[in-house]
Amino acid sequence: MNRPTLQLTDEQMQDFIVNGYVKVKTDLPPSFHENIRQQLDTMFEETGNLGNNLLPAIPEIQEVFDHPATHGAMQGVLGSDYVMHPHRYCHFNQQGSEGQNFHKDSYAGDEQIRRHRCRWTMAFYYPQDVTEDMGPSAVLPGSQYYETGESAHEQPEVALCGEAGTVTIVHYDLWHRAMPNRSDKKRYMLKFLFIRLDEPQAPLWKNDTDNWHTLSNGEESEHPELWESVWDWYYGKQNGNPANGVSSDEVETLIETLDTDNEKDRLNAAYRLGRVGANAVPALKQMLHSTSATIREYAGYALSLTGTSAVPTLIDALQATDDSVRARAAFTLADMGKAAQEAIPALMHAAQEPSESVRRHATEGLGLIGQLVSEDMDLSETVQVLTTALSDDYFPVRDNAARALAKLGAIAEPAIPALITQLEDEDRYVRFHAAVALKQIQTQEAQDALFNHLFTSRWCALTTRGTPF
Repeated sequence: MNRPTLQLTDEQMQDFIVNGYVKVKTDLPPSFHENIRQQLDTMFEETGNLGNNLLPAIPEIQEVFDHPATHGAMQGVLGSDYVMHPHRYCHFNQQGSEGQNFHKDSYAGDEQIRRHRCRWTMAFYYPQDVTEDMGPSAVLPGSQYYETGESAHEQPEVALCGEAGTVTIVHYDLWHRAMPNRSDKKRYMLKFLFIRLDEPQAPLWKNDTDNWHTLSNGEESEHPELWESVWDWYYGKQNGNPANGVSSDEVETLIETLDTDNEKDRLNAAYRLGRVGANAVPALKQMLHSTSATIREYAGYALSLTGTSAVPTLIDALQATDDSVRARAAFTLADMGKAAQEAIPALMHAAQEPSESVRRHATEGLGLIGQLVSEDMDLSETVQVLTTALSDDYFPVRDNAARALAKLGAIAEPAIPALITQLEDEDRYVRFHAAVALKQIQTQEAQDALFNHLFTSRWCALTTRGTPF
């Protein structure tokens, strides 16, 4: 579809950061969506839900995600180099259903790793008009930052109704559910996953200002430092934006708040501490070694925002005797981007240690940080470590290693033989990310291997028991 991309506005991006979703409307004709709906009827009648094979079975669906409105919104949220993940599903909400409870989805092919910065999204597409009585998907706006149902349910439920062709792009961690279908109509919603490959360097929407506060209109913010930090990340700004006028007494109070039972207060305290800068690092170091997983988590959020002054503390924490402390340190460094450049040798060591969770976070960090510093330092040893991780016994490590190599692109060329092997991995998502890595490497050898694999593994949607030839 050779039409100009329809970019999001500053206001839409700010709304996405705050509420966790943005709704767009394709202008494909009603007959297009009706055709897809009819094919879904046939699929359920003849084969049942084909899940991950939904797109090969109904390839016209791709036009929805290639549409300028959908593509432009996805670029704004996930960057220009985003990828459609192979996990997808048709959610059929039949007449008379009771709906679902609110929940967060687990990550396909990985343990549940929640990050405030948006690197995964879901897209909800309706191939028919959906009114509230038909059981639309519903979300709790802003709940992508909350881990507890208690905090999430303080947010008002919003029913995502819309005409055929409506696509809602959702932060992967947003609490959502299917509402009860009290109508006499079927309701289909096609859920597709997307992942970010490149860390943001500049805004990819129709931006007029880089100042978050210019758009806030003086309204009271529930999570001011958190939202602004995500906005700054989208602009490629470096971590560490010290808050002026923060007294030592306030730092002490904020540290104490990390141990409160109120999740929203913990979030605000963590991100406020992240704005303090180096002066907060000694206290945060103690919190990082706490026996409480919650305190470690929120100390990590603060340290990730602090910037380079926190990196030595996190490198030291990679040597802690407690696996969970080392894992939190690796997780935090991964979120710091270029500011954590000096931690790459320590993360390479962590990617080879006995703890599965530490290896998992370290391999992810090598990709997230490595892609930002590849022009400044030799990453040949990093590629070697990630190549070895492709054969790790723990499949999330293999999956992260393949995805990290995809983020490194051409410099991952030495990993081609190992990536070719992983095209036959026992885990379907490791196979996919190995294929993405070969695509990103872009050499002739990588492309030949990828095409050979795709031609061999291609599934023909036209071949059925009645039409085998």
